[in-house]
Amino acid sequence: MPDGTHSIDTAPERPLQRSLLRGWRRRCPCCGKGHLMKGYLKVAPVCPVCREELFHHRADDGPAYLTILIVGHLMAPLLHLAFVKLRPDPLTLFTVFAVGCVALSLYLLPRLKGAIVAYQWARRMNGFGAAA
Repeated sequence: MPDGTHSIDTAPERPLQRSLLRGWRRRCPCCGKGHLMKGYLKVAPVCPVCREELFHHRADDGPAYLTILIVGHLMAPLLHLAFVKLRPDPLTLFTVFAVGCVALSLYLLPRLKGAIVAYQWARRMNGFGAAA
């Protein structure tokens, strides 16, 4: 550039794997100590420990789509196997798999949201990389 400034990003590296693991555990992707979530799915605006701003996230429908994808791919083959091999009563089969799908969905949804927010933070997306 003519004015001598460089366009190379000199910000320190944000390790993706560590950030994703912290997000999966619903912890701040920056420090790993503070809670990422303020409720079940509400992301805290700032980390209570390191004061990292977290309100930049744009998780939107991504966690729900991933949850549906994972639960569907896990439960469909299990349902088929249970039906073919065990031949349980239809009401029993429905009850077990309905409860299993709901439980797995409730478990995965906040963890996948945390991982998506952590991915955005690690890749400096949506304002997470703005200079202070």
